[in-house]
Amino acid sequence: MLKVIKFSATWCGPCKALAPVLNEVKGEHPGVTFEDVDVDQNRDYATQFGISSVPTVIVMKNGSEVHRFSGVKPKNVINSIINQYK
Repeated sequence: MLKVIKFSATWCGPCKALAPVLNEVKGEHPGVTFEDVDVDQNRDYATQFGISSVPTVIVMKNGSEVHRFSGVKPKNVINSIINQYK
């Protein structure tokens, strides 16, 4: 099972730029779970993953982290990352 977790914050400009890109990606991967985590509302969860900057996206496969990136990436790059672990 593949899961994509986006750590972001309401005050974060790059997070707002990444949101529509991830929404498009989500539509192209119906078998993948996508989760949005606001670091200000879920500090413990963000700390558990060692989040130090937002946006940070973590790809989990079968409960283990397999990929992580920070900042805004183009849709084709994110699709490529997801396809790598499907």
